[in-house]
Amino acid sequence: MADDFEIDTDDMQRRMDGAMTNLRNEFASLRTGRASASMLEPVMVDAYGSPTPINQVGTVNVPEPRMVTVNVWDKSLVGKVEKAIRESGLGINPQLNGTIIMLPIPELNEERRRDLTKVAGQYAEHARVSVRNIRRDGMDRIKRADGLAEDEAKMWEGEVQEMTDAYIKKVDRALEEKQAEIMQV
Repeated sequence: MADDFEIDTDDMQRRMDGAMTNLRNEFASLRTGRASASMLEPVMVDAYGSPTPINQVGTVNVPEPRMVTVNVWDKSLVGKVEKAIRESGLGINPQLNGTIIMLPIPELNEERRRDLTKVAGQYAEHARVSVRNIRRDGMDRIKRADGLAEDEAKMWEGEVQEMTDAYIKKVDRALEEKQAEIMQV
């Protein structure tokens, strides 16, 4: 009965790693004044009758720290790619050069930097909530275990809490790094 009880800590760790991966992806989409190919990942182009990720209609490059280029493979899609970038809400004004769309990344002002740090904080809070939900699932499983000795339950609860604390620290560290990157002039 109780001797067989074991929490699948690997599954919990995999789920918490997923929360961290999601956080990193959300952080990558935040524009920090530096060019990054990942900032175009959410942009969808209406290509061939369906929404298509921008990296499937052209090559995204970062030739300079403040420039992203998209080399569109199909000349007939250049206008649609440009329109998708303009309407994406990234605040970038595309410039055409044949089939190459250049995206100069403007310097961020102080107010916009503060806004972005708040958004980063919201993303981090979502990640913390995800980690705590995984913790809650583990704790519920311990409480529902039949015939589990009280000291053994405490041991499992301690292990789950320890893992949760470690991931919350990772989220906080990632947030500090992102906020420092955003505020860097």
